Amino acid sequence: MIEPPLDAIRPLLAGLDMAGVAVFAISGALAAARARQTIVTFAFFAAITGIGGGTLRDLLIGAPVFWVGRSDYIAVCLAAALAVWVLRADRWPLPSLLWFDAIGMAAYAVIGAAKAGSQGLPPLVCIVMGVLTASFGGIIRDVLAGVPSILLRREIYVSAAALGATTYVGLAEFGVDSWLASGLGVAAGFILRGLAIGRGLALPAYREKGG
Repeated sequence: MIEPPLDAIRPLLAGLDMAGVAVFAISGALAAARARQTIVTFAFFAAITGIGGGTLRDLLIGAPVFWVGRSDYIAVCLAAALAVWVLRADRWPLPSLLWFDAIGMAAYAVIGAAKAGSQGLPPLVCIVMGVLTASFGGIIRDVLAGVPSILLRREIYVSAAALGATTYVGLAEFGVDSWLASGLGVAAGFILRGLAIGRGLALPAYREKGG
């Protein structure tokens, strides 16, 4: 099992953690904007997308839910919703948001895996927790917005989260320093997602029989 203390990597990932919440919250608010919803829906979408993955992870591993007892995470989600509402961010260029989202996804994959590892969970479970942390909020957002879920699209997203989490867990298993393992995990997830954004890489679809 990997059991690195979470505090050992928190200084490296703390900034990316909050930035990830902000970026995911913005993507949730943008979904509400495209659906022409109210400011209340903006706030709800922003919160559920920003903290949804981490909430599920903490509930599954029996850890205190990371945002309960703190006000900064929810405040960031509400601020993101308000910014999208006021600045009409749904009219902003999509590629810039996708790149920020890629950073948040990669960081969250490692953060999720690291937190699961700090609870003494097996490596494969740590990888799954990393993927859930990085992708579950977006899945809920898509379901609520009535658009195809990232699980039902060929674009590389969940796979990038899995690569980042697997890289971190694998290196930690071999005793690599937590800071280096975390940095390489984030880089691996971001690079794969970046290739998907920049070059249109996608997973092959299942071929129908006789097709």
